[in-house]
Amino acid sequence: MRQLALFPLNLVVFPGEKLNLHIFEPRYRQLVRDCLSEGITFGIPPFLNEAVSQLGTEMKLVDVEKNYASGEMDIRTKAVGVFRVEEFYRQVPGKLYAGGLVEDLADDDRTDILLQRRISEQLQQLYDVLGLRKLMQELPANFRVYDVAHHLGLSTEQEYQLLEALTEAERQEIVLEHLEHILPVLLETERLKERVRLNGHFKNLTPPNF
Repeated sequence: MRQLALFPLNLVVFPGEKLNLHIFEPRYRQLVRDCLSEGITFGIPPFLNEAVSQLGTEMKLVDVEKNYASGEMDIRTKAVGVFRVEEFYRQVPGKLYAGGLVEDLADDDRTDILLQRRISEQLQQLYDVLGLRKLMQELPANFRVYDVAHHLGLSTEQEYQLLEALTEAERQEIVLEHLEHILPVLLETERLKERVRLNGHFKNLTPPNF
């Protein structure tokens, strides 16, 4: 176990993700200064259901994009791994910001090829329906669930479920189940929209022979 500064937020961050944040509270401005001067990292445990979650993502400060006269700042960060909070405290001794004792969690990132193929097919349909084909074009062939997790229409609670899954195959199962649930609904909605659009147009119909 080790000590880590914590920055609870109402969002889930996935390993490898780049996150831009606007920092305005004095306690987190102090945290950014400590990241700069001491080279420390910090964790983002999602704040869900009025509580700090047990799992979180460790973040590395990449750059301070802008400093404001007010002391506020825009920062760039990158997520490096997942941890479990073993003990949470509202303030690190002598600091304004929260912290905790955390344990790093190992990740089994081996992909199930068959699941990957099925997910790709479903994603293709999803992005076609939503008019987001560019997302699919930009996706590497060996993409991981983390790469698409924010583009699946998942709730924050569902995204946290992905964080709880400690193997890529388990994450693939969760995503596939979600896609197989929402795609028929979306496709039916598209068909309904098409029927509504056609209603009232001049119809060129061939009458039946009888």
